[in-house]
Amino acid sequence: MNMPLKSLMLIACVFFYAHILEAQNSNSEALLKFDKENHNFGKVYIDDVPEGKVDIGFTNAGTQPLVLSNVRGCCGTRIIDWPKHPILPGQSGTVKIEFEIQPRVQTISRTVTILSNSKNSPDIFRIIGEITDEQPQIINRR
Repeated sequence: MNMPLKSLMLIACVFFYAHILEAQNSNSEALLKFDKENHNFGKVYIDDVPEGKVDIGFTNAGTQPLVLSNVRGCCGTRIIDWPKHPILPGQSGTVKIEFEIQPRVQTISRTVTILSNSKNSPDIFRIIGEITDEQPQIINRR
């Protein structure tokens, strides 16, 4: 065989096998799925400010082990703990976070970003709510 034909065959084989590997990888991936869409504190009276601790539950809904490489919180959110070991398909994990909520009128808006080998990485979890100084109305039924 002459050299150009060998090179052409080698290139064709590389593309063929790369296509096969890509097809296999697209069907077998890790997939992080949060247990709930977000954490909503709702509307909270200023004297009833909740503790700023949230456990973010998730499951590996994919077919390959899920490996978290980094977890970041915004604006003073502390990441207390997150799984350092691979999460097998169908298994669950928890990211534990803490943050301070000041007893003043404000909107709670925090995010936690999880970097992993998940198909949708980065996965972002939102923490929302509202602190108000309006007293909840008590309905007196007699």
